[in-house]
Amino acid sequence: MRRASAGCRACDLWERATQTVFGAGPVPARVMLVGEQPGDREDLEGEPFVGPAGTILGKALDEVGIDRETAFVTNVVKHFKWRPSGKRRLHERPNRTEVGACLPWLESELALVRPAALVLLGATATAALAGPDVSVTRDRGRPLSLPHAALVTATVHPSSILRAGERRDDAYAAFVRDLQSVARWLESNAA
Repeated sequence: MRRASAGCRACDLWERATQTVFGAGPVPARVMLVGEQPGDREDLEGEPFVGPAGTILGKALDEVGIDRETAFVTNVVKHFKWRPSGKRRLHERPNRTEVGACLPWLESELALVRPAALVLLGATATAALAGPDVSVTRDRGRPLSLPHAALVTATVHPSSILRAGERRDDAYAAFVRDLQSVARWLESNAA
């Protein structure tokens, strides 16, 4: 599947991306975290969540007792969508067509990983898998009734914490609380 995704031309994002960034982690995995798309570092390194947002995610997972090495991390969109700004490549949000083009890859990952708990990170991942009636702002941290896993929940994308400015500590604390509820659920539903 990873080899096949490297040749994906279902949308035009592949033209400017360095490479396809597929999910990483054990298969199967008890917990799967799904973000929006690879960032600049992820595009260059070919691994999901290795940039600044990944650092925040790793710190929060560690804080709540979820070993990142036992989690499968991925993104809805598999190519980095960006626009130039001088020598920098700035993130742009993928549109519905681009998200739709990548959904078969994500659905394949879900089928392989078979997570007990699925965490949707941010609005793009939430809309892609939960639909337009679920709002991260309104529904974050609570169980969602979806068929993808026994527990499905949504929270903010860790990159939003980076943009929170003087509210960064509060945003991070709320993110940790959301992940703590997942950790508690995993503990109480240990196989």
